[in-house]
Amino acid sequence: MMVKIISFLSIVLLLMNDVKSQSTCTTIGQTPSTAFPICGTTIFSQKTVPECVNKQLPAGNCGYYPDTNPFWYQFTCYKSGTLGFLITPNNLDDDYDWELFDITNRNPVNVYDSSSFVVSYNWSGNSSLESSRGYTGKTGASPAGTIDFACATNPMELGGPPPYTDAQTIDSMPQIIQGHTYLLLVSHYTQSQSGYQLSFGGGTASINNPITPGLKSAAIQCDDATISIKLDKQVRCSSLALDGSDFTISSPLSSVISAVGVNCNNAFDLDSIILKLNNPLPPGNYSVTAKIGTDGNTLLDDCDNSLPVGANVSFTIFPQAPTPFDSIAPVGCAPGLLQLVFRKPIQCSSIAADGSDFVITGSTPVTIQSAFANCDNNNESNIIFVKLNSPILTTGSYQIKLVTGNDRNTIIDQCNQATPAGQTVNFSTKDTVSAQFNYQVFLGCKADSIQFSNAGGNGIYQWQWTFDSSTSSLQNPLETYSVFGDKHAQLIVTNGVCSDTSNATVSLDNAINAAFTAPDNICPTDKVLFQNNSSGNISSWYWDFGDGTNSTDQNPVQHTFPTTTNQEIKYTVQLIIGNNLGCYDTATKVITKVVSCYITVPTGFTPNGDGHNDYLYPLNAFKATNLEFRVYNRYGQLIFESRDWTKKWDGTLNGKPQDSGTFVWTLQYTDGDTGKRFFLKGTSVLIR
Repeated sequence: MMVKIISFLSIVLLLMNDVKSQSTCTTIGQTPSTAFPICGTTIFSQKTVPECVNKQLPAGNCGYYPDTNPFWYQFTCYKSGTLGFLITPNNLDDDYDWELFDITNRNPVNVYDSSSFVVSYNWSGNSSLESSRGYTGKTGASPAGTIDFACATNPMELGGPPPYTDAQTIDSMPQIIQGHTYLLLVSHYTQSQSGYQLSFGGGTASINNPITPGLKSAAIQCDDATISIKLDKQVRCSSLALDGSDFTISSPLSSVISAVGVNCNNAFDLDSIILKLNNPLPPGNYSVTAKIGTDGNTLLDDCDNSLPVGANVSFTIFPQAPTPFDSIAPVGCAPGLLQLVFRKPIQCSSIAADGSDFVITGSTPVTIQSAFANCDNNNESNIIFVKLNSPILTTGSYQIKLVTGNDRNTIIDQCNQATPAGQTVNFSTKDTVSAQFNYQVFLGCKADSIQFSNAGGNGIYQWQWTFDSSTSSLQNPLETYSVFGDKHAQLIVTNGVCSDTSNATVSLDNAINAAFTAPDNICPTDKVLFQNNSSGNISSWYWDFGDGTNSTDQNPVQHTFPTTTNQEIKYTVQLIIGNNLGCYDTATKVITKVVSCYITVPTGFTPNGDGHNDYLYPLNAFKATNLEFRVYNRYGQLIFESRDWTKKWDGTLNGKPQDSGTFVWTLQYTDGDTGKRFFLKGTSVLIR
């Protein structure tokens, strides 16, 4: 009986035992890089589990666990949501664990190195002892799960009664993301080869690939009796009929006699097939067509999507002759690397690395630095790259010629036929272009204009301007702005081959804005300080104080308004600013000079709505700060309170008018000029 306990000592002992008793996993599917490709529509049945171990895996806060007797499964999410699955041991007393990893755009073997791959796991102990106490052998994730992660812990060993969350074998369903690729590890902790079934369901995500397989390309090999087929997606190796009956050839002269899946000895699926014919085909155009094979199906992917009957792909057999030197990929802007394209794969060993198989002549001198190819497993390639010493920057016509290189040959194709020296391919180049542009700013008072211009030349025929809120296709557009500030411009130009992009920021800083601050109310003897808050490149200031006086200072001295008696007066103050362009802006504020700033509370008030003496409040508290005004009835009940002297008591309590009588008030405030704190108390009579 084996029991997993979450302790460092137990893990160390387990690893020591594993090293002694188990070998490294070599069976296909028992390592991350050879994982089974799976689909959610299939119940995967694993009859036996070979005993082995690879490495320790990070399991979040649980530490590390070895992937004992593992099998790995790989799938892609085609619809985001929750993933539900169930692992059912053939022997329910067996202890199975699992861990889910997100390997999107990453090497699967790196799951051993970083916890950043981990999505969810359940390493809960589930030995035969636990089964006798009510724990089943099933594990996985389902709607009934209540935990996200479970460590390898036996609750009985911890000295307390169950349940413990880390002893639960069913997790809540993890969230998976559309387009991401995942690995699911199933680890068989129990040292036996008894297997299990893996099924999916209960979640909202989809791991079912909806795309039907298709034939992508076909090519004949040198013997004219071997065809290489390429599919547009992976299909199961087991769905390929080895007698070749999944395919037919469009010729009565030959038929398919066998089929071999490329790399099927080391993997579960394929995307390349080698077909063998009973007779070589003569030169001509042919097609390969899919049909139902002797195994009762066409090719099937991991979700049982079948290659459609009648799907076909064409290929051409040319007369046995050297592969011609006749094609070059389209030459782009300022080419520094040319791509030579061949009908048949060229042996990479026949390509002179110094580029001496080729010579270029034309409008300007061009020298070759090197030549190379991206070679396949057969050390062949249909494309040879020729690297120049420097890019070609100007318009011109050129010719590249095949010659005998320093390796004493030209180039040799896969059928060992050398392409004759002297063959040529022509190509042309275009001038590079410049998107650099100039601009001239025309400043105004209400709007500014910017004239943009590009010199053109070198065959430029398209201008694509992008401004802050508009676009233009003119070579030299004029843009008008009514809002000043930083303005951004981008230009993209092209001559059909070469393109260029340029950006600039133009600062329109001629905006002026008049603004100032001053008190709303002033006392009879106050000296008023005006705070100038205007902005922009200002050259003149004119203050009109509304009392017949003015100033041209940027920040005028404190101003004293005329002395009046028993009369409130309003003064309209204006600030007019200007700049060197003759632009002006004006700010205005009305200041009220009050009759008195002596703070007092009326001895009586009449809240009858006639507009006279309707409220009780502190009078003239213009300069009071930290003010608190309270009113109490004759029982000492607080019936009104305010910290704003302009908020007044209207003689009611909770909307109900109070009876006539005497009310006590208290007033606390700080004098704004002296900073002195005052506390006043008195009475007022409410008269109705």
